[in-house]
Amino acid sequence: MGRDMSQQQTLAAYCAEVGLDPAETLKIGGQYTPVLRYDNEVFISGQVPRVGDTVVVTGKVGDDCSEEAACHAARISALRCLILLQQTLGSLQPVARVLRMNVYVQSAAGFSRQSEVANAASEVLYRVLGEAGVHTRTSLGVYQLPKNAAVEIDMQVAVRHTDAASA
Repeated sequence: MGRDMSQQQTLAAYCAEVGLDPAETLKIGGQYTPVLRYDNEVFISGQVPRVGDTVVVTGKVGDDCSEEAACHAARISALRCLILLQQTLGSLQPVARVLRMNVYVQSAAGFSRQSEVANAASEVLYRVLGEAGVHTRTSLGVYQLPKNAAVEIDMQVAVRHTDAASA
């Protein structure tokens, strides 16, 4: 209970900093599910830095979007993943490990600091989940992302089996 409360408090504090509400149902834009639990794994669809109805960080990083803004976008996108995880599992307590995170950075020609942008998201996962947030990762520079988002993140998470949370 103590670890879970600390995780929830840390998540809530980070969300408050960027204007996200962990209790709010996150909006999606299509005929898919933003999160899918299958057995002891949770797959989270790509999350862009959307707060409410607005993608708050847009553009090509290294051109019309700064690296600092892209790091902010990565934090928001990672927080959205954690919110979906918490809403799906009821809390973050069942998280055994974030297995993999993919970070897509809409990049201008010549921008090569995608891993530094991804580090901002990795830091959020570690601060909220501790060792369970340490993960494998790929960071990619891409030409375009949905809604002109600067960053998009998806992830795969291992969870502990519980009778109440079986899929």
